[in-house]
Amino acid sequence: MSDRSLPSGLYEQTLLDLKRRIRSAQVRAALAVNQELILLYWQIGQTILEQQQREGWGTKVIDRLARDLKQEFPTLGGFSARNLKYMRAFAEAYPDPAFVQRCVAQIPWRHNLVLLDKLKQSEERAWYAQQSLENGWSRDVLALQIESNLYRRQGNAVTNFDRTLPQPQSDLAQQLIKDPYHLEFLTLGKEAQERDLEAALITHIRDFLLELGVGFAFVGSQYRLEVAGEEFFVDLLFYHLKLRCYVAIELKMTAFKPEYSGKMNFYVAAIDDLLRHPSDNPTIGIILCRDKNKTIAEYALRNVNSPIAISTHRLPKQLEDQLPTIEQLEMEINTVLSDLVEQVEQVEQAERP
Repeated sequence: MSDRSLPSGLYEQTLLDLKRRIRSAQVRAALAVNQELILLYWQIGQTILEQQQREGWGTKVIDRLARDLKQEFPTLGGFSARNLKYMRAFAEAYPDPAFVQRCVAQIPWRHNLVLLDKLKQSEERAWYAQQSLENGWSRDVLALQIESNLYRRQGNAVTNFDRTLPQPQSDLAQQLIKDPYHLEFLTLGKEAQERDLEAALITHIRDFLLELGVGFAFVGSQYRLEVAGEEFFVDLLFYHLKLRCYVAIELKMTAFKPEYSGKMNFYVAAIDDLLRHPSDNPTIGIILCRDKNKTIAEYALRNVNSPIAISTHRLPKQLEDQLPTIEQLEMEINTVLSDLVEQVEQVEQAERP
């Protein structure tokens, strides 16, 4: 059959399909190679551990082993003494081979080095490894999440999800919401208001989406809702792809106040009526404040029937807070001048006959 006899678009569609299959095969092959390599590293580390326990192997033996392995496999990297010590630490950190195969062998070796370098608790290592696998974090994102203490912040917000959402959505929603949210990537003045915070978050929406977590899709800011002929505006509106629901966020630069929950309850009800599709789950509201009193927050949500979370944000420390005031500068200058005058008088007295 000649090229001319091909039906219109058939060749292009066939080519696209073949490209997709080749790329998919490449990804599977790369993942398989990574998994086999990390399983090999674990086996090497396990062997070193066993020999240390039985034969008392020390650092010099590991150095010798590194030289011999590099001599035998000159085209393969990864057999330096430093990496062999990481393999030993890797096997020591994960004694269960089933967990290694199921989880940590699925993420790149450099990700595992971050976990070994930055974390001491096995439970935390396992949690970050699983999150990295599920969310497809890069090495830098993994390091950032560890530095921001995501393990401790996840699921800490005050919510009423156990009453207002069905299982298992209530547990999933609780785990997805953090407290506090770290917004150090923003640059705000000392007198910043809610609108300033909102504008900064929109400008840095990619960073904010990363902090929110995987699954949040941005819908809009100051999202207009018309109720009974009146206009109302939600600060930030998102849709969560896994929860299958809208998520409304109200930003506050003050500590939480009980009246905030009433306003959010209104927004959630309006979004459910005006935007929610029949297949969507109930809308969730998040009140993001500078600070909160847990008891007051729990009272504020006790009789609210809409799913609402109350969380806090952490903004970067302002430069103005670090600079001395004019009064402090004047006091410092006066102190320095007094010290100079005293020193001059002492020199003059010493020089007198």
